[in-house]
Amino acid sequence: MRDPFLMRPIGTVRCTRSEASDDDWDAELARIELDTTVFGDEALMGMDSFSHAEVIFLFDRVPDAKIVTGARYPRGQTDWPKIGIFAQRGKNRPNRLGATICEIRAVEGTVLHLKGLDAIDGTPVLDIKPVMSGFQPRGDLREPGWAKAIMEAYW
Repeated sequence: MRDPFLMRPIGTVRCTRSEASDDDWDAELARIELDTTVFGDEALMGMDSFSHAEVIFLFDRVPDAKIVTGARYPRGQTDWPKIGIFAQRGKNRPNRLGATICEIRAVEGTVLHLKGLDAIDGTPVLDIKPVMSGFQPRGDLREPGWAKAIMEAYW
């Protein structure tokens, strides 16, 4: 493996969820508070002209012992196929990175208000990007049946 490198959070998630549960994330309103020792109001300037943001965050409460580098059953469901960690979006990933596209509700200075961010209170945010149609998939999406089933109650 390559040498590790240091990343510093740009902000923190604030919401009512303190535990990572699997479903009903669209009911969650959240905000990202930027680190004001580094960022001013200009950092989020223009974000309110986009409908959605992609948030990259760190699953910082996943212990080393829970990290998966091989295959597992999604959500522990043995009736679904056992698949590699990179063929799923679980939190027990080697680098503990999460990424979610969520709705932008408002921008207030250094605070970004969101709906549907599937991160818990206190989660470190590593990056925020506007969602642009030109970066969305071209052509049809293909996914297995278990992937559709896992998302039925997620949002």
